[in-house]
Amino acid sequence: MSPRVVVLDDWEGLLARSEGIARMRTRADVTVLDRPLAEVPDADLADVEYVMAVRERTRFDAAALDRLPSLKVLLQSGGHAYHVDLGAARERGIVVTHGRRAHGPRAAVPELTFALMIGALRHLPTAVREMSAGGWPALTGRTLAGRRLGLLGTGRHGANVARIAEAFRMDVVGWARPGATSPNPDIPRVPLDELLPACDVVSIHLRLSDEVRGLLGATELASMREGSVLVNTSRGAIVDEPALVEALRSGPLAAAGLDVFADEPLAPDSPLRTLPNALITPHIGWTVEEVLDEFATIAADQLEAHLDGTLSDDEVNPGAAGL
Repeated sequence: MSPRVVVLDDWEGLLARSEGIARMRTRADVTVLDRPLAEVPDADLADVEYVMAVRERTRFDAAALDRLPSLKVLLQSGGHAYHVDLGAARERGIVVTHGRRAHGPRAAVPELTFALMIGALRHLPTAVREMSAGGWPALTGRTLAGRRLGLLGTGRHGANVARIAEAFRMDVVGWARPGATSPNPDIPRVPLDELLPACDVVSIHLRLSDEVRGLLGATELASMREGSVLVNTSRGAIVDEPALVEALRSGPLAAAGLDVFADEPLAPDSPLRTLPNALITPHIGWTVEEVLDEFATIAADQLEAHLDGTLSDDEVNPGAAGL
């Protein structure tokens, strides 16, 4: 009897049409869901042995894992597992894979970073809103050319942002955690307390850890250059959100472009939804068709490897169950 696989989070039907899912169907009985896992009856999950989950769209705590009593492998597509209780998975003997080989986000996230920069500097939300309402607003923006860009994190995303910034004729400096390496060692590194007041745009590209959680608090935000812009396509918890709201209301920030938030989905009553100088998107930095195709291909590779007994340790998140 073929093993049962459930593919989650296919809101737009893109995964169901992908080559990776077609490959899975040759080895397993695959169900693709266009609704949240929470809406699936427990009885329909009892014999599921493999689950493919797209990034952090579904949280897998102990209660969620208990609804999957036959689960052997959680094929999760991010290069991390913030949304998975790895301890609970280990106790249940569940393998949790990762998609660290995925290359698509290296283009997708930097591209959205510049969309947010340009949108904030050129007042695009206001322009679109007022034009849609029948107006013809007089708006004066600023160019990227000649601005200084400060990168918090100079890893794969930060290095790609730096490369694109050169085409916009921006001056780039960076800050990274001690000991962190960069694909682009030519990015000048400066201390955080020097970078923040010296940059017109600050863009965050850090992996979330206890070391950087709350890195930008009220003191750091207050030290930023008057009229500057903050862009975050990394993780919302790196920024103190209430302090950010105050910095947008009272200065020094002129605007912020945010794709990530401390708690997601963003609360309906969050002041970030109504601030005119906050350009916000619903964590879509990586959600492009090319990335979803790649995630499906990687998940198919890992499913086949596990079925064949060849899944390697470097495909499994630290702290997850053994192979």
